[in-house]
Amino acid sequence: MLKNSILSLIKSSSHNEKDFKSLEKIYELYEQLQYSSNIKQVAEDIYEWLNRNYNVDNVTFSLFDMKNNKKENIYVKGQEFYLDDDKSFFFIINTHTSQNAIVSFSATSKTHYTVLEAEYNAIESAFFQISPIIQSGILKKNYIQANSIDSVTNVYNRQYLTEHVNKLINLSHKDKNEVFFLMVGIDRFKAVIDEFDYDIGDKVLIELARVIHSNISEFDLVARLSGDEFLVSILSTAQEDEVKAICEKLIQDFAQVEIQINEEATLKKTICIGYDKFEASTNTMDQIIKNSDTALYEAKNKGRSSFLAFKDIKEEDNIDLF
Repeated sequence: MLKNSILSLIKSSSHNEKDFKSLEKIYELYEQLQYSSNIKQVAEDIYEWLNRNYNVDNVTFSLFDMKNNKKENIYVKGQEFYLDDDKSFFFIINTHTSQNAIVSFSATSKTHYTVLEAEYNAIESAFFQISPIIQSGILKKNYIQANSIDSVTNVYNRQYLTEHVNKLINLSHKDKNEVFFLMVGIDRFKAVIDEFDYDIGDKVLIELARVIHSNISEFDLVARLSGDEFLVSILSTAQEDEVKAICEKLIQDFAQVEIQINEEATLKKTICIGYDKFEASTNTMDQIIKNSDTALYEAKNKGRSSFLAFKDIKEEDNIDLF
């Protein structure tokens, strides 16, 4: 048991200098993890500790959901390896939640493996000592996801957008950038639900979220507002020509997606996009959402696979939808 490993190490450290040094390393890790802000930071700090003290280069930190029989890699560093490799080690850390943490790493040579094998009890003891910190990180991660992630598409939800997008806007002001907001909607989405069912509708939404993510920067934000509408904040560029190119690419890529209906049939759908530019002197968050949604409405009036800027809407066509 992990508990027995740490107790044995503490007992022997009083007269064994090697074990005493191992204990120092363990509490060095424990203290470092006190400053970790999230579970990914915990995983990075564990890697740094293993690398610094044991010359370990190849590490994977993952979570295993016992209810769903699903593994999620939180942090991967170094070369790929497998748990049944002859030079690999893995430790399962019971966090008393539905998710257990798995820390696995691989030696670089047989000699290195022998060294790590000799240190096995000390490393195992370290993981026992930090297990409450890992448990806390998992609980925090699950809480944040439950309150900020759309359960169907795994993009942010409206609540997260409302609470956090102002931080992004403030950042853009600091960098003197403009922020473009894209409202993306699926053409005749209700017909999918009417003709098929909500499961097929969810598949369409999931594919659209995937296409959006594949065409934007890691600094951009995607949120599902409601139904089939996604709001995308573009922080990665201040050039409208680049924003137009993103719109064109989203429309083209999604039009090629085939959603499996059954063994014999697939479904293709199209999207339209409306966008507007946020300017602090004239816009609020509510206004930018309204403007982008109005532009989306007018883009759909133009026909499928269209996009339109709010500023390009003719005054007589600008209907107050709210």
